Amino acid sequence: MVLRKSPEQIAHMRRAGRVVAEMHEECVRAARPGATTADLDRVARAVLERRGARSNFLGYHGFPGVACISPNEVVVHGIPGPRVLEEGDIVSIDCGAIVDGWHADAAVTVPVGRVDDRSQQLIDVTREALAAAIGQVRAGNRLGDVGAACEAVVRRAGFSVVREYVGHGIGTAMHEAPDVPNHGPAGRGLRLREGLVLAIEPMVSAGDARTRVLDDGWTVVTADGSRAAHFEHTVAVTADGPEILTLPA
Repeated sequence: MVLRKSPEQIAHMRRAGRVVAEMHEECVRAARPGATTADLDRVARAVLERRGARSNFLGYHGFPGVACISPNEVVVHGIPGPRVLEEGDIVSIDCGAIVDGWHADAAVTVPVGRVDDRSQQLIDVTREALAAAIGQVRAGNRLGDVGAACEAVVRRAGFSVVREYVGHGIGTAMHEAPDVPNHGPAGRGLRLREGLVLAIEPMVSAGDARTRVLDDGWTVVTADGSRAAHFEHTVAVTADGPEILTLPA
């Protein structure tokens, strides 16, 4: 069942979203050559503790971190650990928070030091795809419009949309209905209504769209070893259009 939120409930989610934004700000600063993926998780944990928020990632089906830290070929769900970030890497940082029982979820991909032009283009295109998708989050549009806008940006750049993993509704649970695919067709799917809140998260591969899961049961990598990028925001449908809830205060 698709649950629409009241303005008061969206305000709670906005507070959670600001915690997520702060987690990103701190983790991005820490994403330097020599840092481990576990180091970034510790930074995210410190923000949650400081803000009195809870993690919606930690313990979710057994996940051991408060953030998914996914370098280079890792698409999503990278487990924080001893992997060392090196100059020229890219790394996706996916964080979530719960405030007063309400969830927010967002992701960003950043360069580690100086990166090659292709990697920077991958980051830029994935960010642009998210912006295009958010632009379609308006009452009366359909979910297919969101995915089609995302996919058009990615295809135009010659990259591939990862299809096995999609966005989702969000509220008192991290994952609610509906699923939010990152591809079309436009004009199809659920009609968007005021009060619907979606976590929109394009995942884009520089090579083939196919993925595989490592033996840890979590880490999703590109099947061909190409680099991937991931951007996400929690977005509410309002009378005035889309409102991004995972922005800094």
